[in-house]
Amino acid sequence: MNFIQNIDVSIVLWIQNTLRSDSMTTFWSLITCLGNGGAFWIVSAVFLLCFKKTRPVGITALVSLMLCNLATNLILKELFARPRPFQYTDAVIPLIKNPGDYSFPSGHTSASFSCAFIYYRMLPEKYGIPSILLASMIAFSRIYLGVHYPTDILGGILVACIGSRAAWQATHTAADADKKE
Repeated sequence: MNFIQNIDVSIVLWIQNTLRSDSMTTFWSLITCLGNGGAFWIVSAVFLLCFKKTRPVGITALVSLMLCNLATNLILKELFARPRPFQYTDAVIPLIKNPGDYSFPSGHTSASFSCAFIYYRMLPEKYGIPSILLASMIAFSRIYLGVHYPTDILGGILVACIGSRAAWQATHTAADADKKE
């Protein structure tokens, strides 16, 4: 086991042995469900599309979500093929059904932060901070439930940072070009 893997496993086991309780498990299970398939973030972006004033935010969020989903689920998970914590060691007890794909990077985290970073950039007062907080909670829930390592979460955040920046640049470059015509 390498140094980073040792730290990752130690953190997951510490959370499992120190923070888990029935009431907290119910709470974190509900939080993680918000990130399933990016559902909450898709709905929030589509909602923003409904209003002319927030439509650019909704479009940018959906582009960010698509870029991050492609990078995370079609490229990086397959490239790294990292087993989930409970597949690596029997000491980790997952609290939800096996997600069925690889661990690195976290798709829930990537999807959550892909939109949260856009909302923070484009609607900081109204949606930005709450979105970052919710994305952080969804990310933590994945470790709490025993299906991700902390470095999977950091990888998902990094993908979202790059993807959201690319989406923002692409949509704003396109919008600037439309204004010039």
